[in-house]
Amino acid sequence: MKVLPRFQNQDVLLAGARATAPIFIAAIIFSFFINLLMFVSPLYMLQIYDRVITSRSEPTLIALTVLAAVLICVYAILEMLRSRLLVRAGLLFDEKMAAPLFNAVHRGNLREPGANHVQGLRDLDTLREFLTGPGLIALCDAPWFPIFVFASFLLHPLFGYLALAGSAITLSLTFLNEKVTKAQINSAGRASMMASQSAQSMFRNAEVLQAMGMREAVKKIWTGHHDTTLALQASASDRAGLIVAATKFFRMFLQTAILGTGAYLVIQRDLSAGGMIAGSILIGRALAPIEMAVGSWKGFIAARSALERIRHLFSVAGAEPANMSLPRPAGALQIVNLIAGAPGQNGFIIKDLSFNLSAGEIIGVVGPSAAGKSSLARLLVGVWPVARGAVRLDGSDLSHWNPEELGRYIGYLPQDVELFAGTIAQNIARFQDIDTEQVIFAAQLAGCHELIQHLPKGYNTQIGEGGQALSGGQRQRIGLARALYGRPSLVVLDEPNANLDAAGEEALLAAVQRLRAMKTTVVIVTHKINILTAVDKILVMADGAAQAFGARDAVLQSLMGPRVVATTPAPAVQAPQAATQGR
Repeated sequence: MKVLPRFQNQDVLLAGARATAPIFIAAIIFSFFINLLMFVSPLYMLQIYDRVITSRSEPTLIALTVLAAVLICVYAILEMLRSRLLVRAGLLFDEKMAAPLFNAVHRGNLREPGANHVQGLRDLDTLREFLTGPGLIALCDAPWFPIFVFASFLLHPLFGYLALAGSAITLSLTFLNEKVTKAQINSAGRASMMASQSAQSMFRNAEVLQAMGMREAVKKIWTGHHDTTLALQASASDRAGLIVAATKFFRMFLQTAILGTGAYLVIQRDLSAGGMIAGSILIGRALAPIEMAVGSWKGFIAARSALERIRHLFSVAGAEPANMSLPRPAGALQIVNLIAGAPGQNGFIIKDLSFNLSAGEIIGVVGPSAAGKSSLARLLVGVWPVARGAVRLDGSDLSHWNPEELGRYIGYLPQDVELFAGTIAQNIARFQDIDTEQVIFAAQLAGCHELIQHLPKGYNTQIGEGGQALSGGQRQRIGLARALYGRPSLVVLDEPNANLDAAGEEALLAAVQRLRAMKTTVVIVTHKINILTAVDKILVMADGAAQAFGARDAVLQSLMGPRVVATTPAPAVQAPQAATQGR
């Protein structure tokens, strides 16, 4: 039996860190030699001013220049190799993180609907860009800051103090800038995200906006979020403006102060002209990682926030279950004292519900709006978690199944049919490897094979995002074919005839009869009475609890009187069956 790997909350991040650790160690080693070679320029200047110019020796000048050129060439090659190493580290980190993170986004959306956990995929891009950008290079070079400062002290103590003071003031201004603007920037980011989400939601319903004159009303909502974003960004920019100006002034003045200090030491005969130039270069090298870190500060903040969101996402999503593979179920369904509510919401929708279905039985679930029928459908297919009680398929709790394997044995047609951009064949095959025979069989079973054949490219027709190229009835029938693909053991249909015409309803009844012949267990949530002629049992729900459950005729008689049973159109059940047998 196959056991899937288990990803704990922090294990994924640790796995990514461990995989890239050797590459980062190599990058740090390269950084050692890169920073060592940075002493070439100040040493060259020192020798030129103090020896070559005074001795007027051309061979010494040529030898020093050639040596410096070779060492600088080695420096450039090491920089290129370090950059390539970091790019490979970013790609490897993404490779280790992408699949578990995608699964975590999926589980997070199930547990916290509407929480925009898809942001985690963009956060992974942010982390990868930080790992391959100048921010991480600044971290690799940072340990060399004390060495350059120490070298500055060797030339003259004033140079060392200038390097220390310059780095301290630069970092202080950077930290002050973050502290002053952090709250406004975070609030602006949230407001911008809300504005983007509201705009996407509104434009998905562009037809409704146009038909009922709602554009100006919903534009006011978006404008409110947008104006809030602009106000917060402007406030943060105003606060940061003074600090940014002070930082630029200090950086420029520091360069002047270094040369001025060097000139003063030369005048006082405490330093040579070569030492003045070398000191200027050394302090510049010492401050380079600091200035690079300051320049990459926004990237560092973004990476830190992205890492926090990814950790929160893994915490919400929980561990990937390491469930053992189970054999294909026959379809027997047991609901035992089921209590459940919507993910992320307080209160229970389903309240102490219990019933059993034998393999191959067909049940109709009826009741008023908000009775919990669609909630029950989501629980039966494992979309919603169970608070108490159990949903068992062939005796095994749904949580005991590997979700991917369980999905092969379940067909689900939600109330709002959602198709995906691609061909009709891809949608029916659930975007797995297309088995042509199974695709056509599912379409014939759902009664939409001829419908598909009349489309411009048949099964190869591109349906657009969300199935926009199809009508509501066509989407529902293709969604039904998708639910029946692979001959599932349990099929759950939530309002399957909501958008169907008479021909579509006949095809649906025929499909149900063929599923009965195939010994497939079917749960039909419906408001239409005519489809109940095809079921074996009926569950009547109200306020999340069972009001009645039993054989079809008995339940209908208790609810609507003997007249209904007497007029129940038996031919309506037999007609689709006869059509099915003729195929």
